Amino acid sequence: MSPTITLYDTTLRDGSQREGLSLSVADKLRIAQRLDQLGVPFIEGGWPGANPKDVQFFWELQKQPLRQAEVVAFCSTRRPGFTAESDELLKALLAAGTQWVTIFGKSWDLHVHESLKTDLDENIAMIRDTIMYLKSQGRRVIYDAEHWFDGYCHNPRYAQATLEAAQNAGAEWLVLCDTNGGMLPHQIQQLMAQLTLTTPLGIHTHNDGGTAVANALMAVEGGARMVQGTINGYGERCGNANLCTLIPNLQLKMGYSCLPTEQLAQLTEVAHFVSEVVNLAPDDHWPFVGQSAFAHKGGIHVSAVAKNPLTYEHIAPEAVGNQRRIVISEQAGVSNIVAKAQALGLDLAKNDPRVRQILGRVKELELQGYQFEAAEASFALLVYEGLQNRHPWFTLEGFSVTSRTLPDQSLYSEATVKVWVVRADQTRALQHVAAEGNGPVAALDTALRKALCQFYPEVAEFKLTDYKVRILDSPSGTEAKTRVLIESSDGLDRWHTIGVSANIIEASYQAVVEGIEYGLLLRRRSAVQMVTPIV
Repeated sequence: MSPTITLYDTTLRDGSQREGLSLSVADKLRIAQRLDQLGVPFIEGGWPGANPKDVQFFWELQKQPLRQAEVVAFCSTRRPGFTAESDELLKALLAAGTQWVTIFGKSWDLHVHESLKTDLDENIAMIRDTIMYLKSQGRRVIYDAEHWFDGYCHNPRYAQATLEAAQNAGAEWLVLCDTNGGMLPHQIQQLMAQLTLTTPLGIHTHNDGGTAVANALMAVEGGARMVQGTINGYGERCGNANLCTLIPNLQLKMGYSCLPTEQLAQLTEVAHFVSEVVNLAPDDHWPFVGQSAFAHKGGIHVSAVAKNPLTYEHIAPEAVGNQRRIVISEQAGVSNIVAKAQALGLDLAKNDPRVRQILGRVKELELQGYQFEAAEASFALLVYEGLQNRHPWFTLEGFSVTSRTLPDQSLYSEATVKVWVVRADQTRALQHVAAEGNGPVAALDTALRKALCQFYPEVAEFKLTDYKVRILDSPSGTEAKTRVLIESSDGLDRWHTIGVSANIIEASYQAVVEGIEYGLLLRRRSAVQMVTPIV
């Protein structure tokens, strides 16, 4: 059997220390429940003695416990000069009611003298007393040796003594922490080789040197059997070891058992779920789970992958719940168009003359400033147009936008649109509506939706979730051509559309219109022979 790696997620505690990231109690509960479904054995919930939010989180979990994961409460060792029984932080830790607790203590003599302002013997006593007290209260203890690698480099005998104190006091795991994130993989390997402890070891790495994942992998090779990290690598400064990168490398590349196969296939979904809850846009270039992780752009690559995916893919994307994507750009070849058409449920042959017509149109538009690799929904509409299969949901007759500044200096915008809408019986109805917004694009978007909702109620569920503008020829100043990229969502899928014009309003409107049109295609894919969405 494959050796097992015990996963320990600290997204809710260490991950939430990322600048700009804030989690409500409800957010923490949603993430904990999703990690529980994923199969993570240990979920660190927070520091109950540090803030009221974490106290409430542990209370809520007692009402609605998780199915299989152990929720862990986190705390420091007792304070210098106090007893463990009298320490208020440890009282709050016990009140959290978790079976498992994680205690961190100082491994580096510099921190003992400078941070704790105490002596080395007292720090050893703090580690020993805290763990023994928690054990006497029926708790199972994981000991995080903070700054252990730096501590060992400066005073190896003392760093070793702190681990021995934790082991002798009854800790069930000893976790070696690269808290400053400055170690390199070969240093991890060398320092772990010095250890002769009997208690199972874990690893907790930070990414300040960009090597958190590599360091954790090296630690596992050196004997660590618990890996601590966060979803998407969230964490203070440069982040923590990214579990979404670590888990596939450990399981698919190194032969360790981390998650059941069917749950590993949920990894991409979990990564994106957590990014949505924490309100941080997912990085398309994340390894394994990013939208571009299995994207192929060059025509030679696309042709090769169509024959055998192993030519340009190191794993099957489905193993981690991701999917292969064929990217369309000016570098595209016939293979790109055919592969993308297949993703739309259309069986096109390379020698079909329409394929080269579509390819020619792509290259022509990209010369004008379009960028279809970032706007695949717009490309899908282009393909349907090239195949003369683009459904005429509505046709724009015209629009106007006015903006003025109110007495409080806020901007007021009003948009009017005239649009022909195709009814279910294929007759057309003219809609002439006006709407207000906090800007011209918002007003246009609102007006168009208002015109369409009577005929296509699902449009009310479409939301504009991101808006990006890029000036394409800056020497032209205010007359420069503008590219607008819009992300839309219906709560389940997300898709991207593009508009290009010397007029930013016109470019925005192009992207808004195609965003709504593509959303209708997703909802009524049977009417347009659509099989899988492009997101």
